[in-house]
Amino acid sequence: MQDDKAIRRGDLLTIPNMLSLTRVLIVVPELYFALAGNKIAFLALVGFALFTDSIDGPIARRLRQDSVTGAKLDSLGDLATYATMPICGWLLWPDIIIREKAFVIAAVLSYMLPVLVGLAKYRRVTSYHTWGAKASAVLMGAGVLILFLDWSPWPFRIFTPVAALAGIEETAMTMILRNWHANVPTILHALRIRAGEQAEAPR
Repeated sequence: MQDDKAIRRGDLLTIPNMLSLTRVLIVVPELYFALAGNKIAFLALVGFALFTDSIDGPIARRLRQDSVTGAKLDSLGDLATYATMPICGWLLWPDIIIREKAFVIAAVLSYMLPVLVGLAKYRRVTSYHTWGAKASAVLMGAGVLILFLDWSPWPFRIFTPVAALAGIEETAMTMILRNWHANVPTILHALRIRAGEQAEAPR
């Protein structure tokens, strides 16, 4: 099982980790602007959060600063972002949320179910960062912005099944893996890790 050596090495203050931490902290002004009814400021913050989400991973790999700590912070940032959006969306665009409620519920469940299953099994948030979840984050981020700008609901509707499939994959991976692991790209990788866990288990 992966441990927390990264924390003991004191590598918390890296560029990618600070970007992930920013996504956690930015939730406060997002909620403030949503309560204040400031749609433009809220969308600007969401756009910034999604931008940092898209660059923290590549920066971590480029600078060789990827770590278990970074994976945890990235997952925490994702959770903060995607848990806040439907709440703020309801405050700012209740008519849109009501109109798209089936897709909104499906999208929220796609992100929350893997988190809840991971917490139940490992007592911590999963940090797989699968290829499916990364693709889903980019597509859904664009879809949500287009939806809230009231340009078209169709990107959000079309991309919601992508998020659902990514959520199903992550949930299945948690059911497969005996121990907590970070940065597991696909369910095929999870199956290989599981095979290794079984091979190492005492007989």
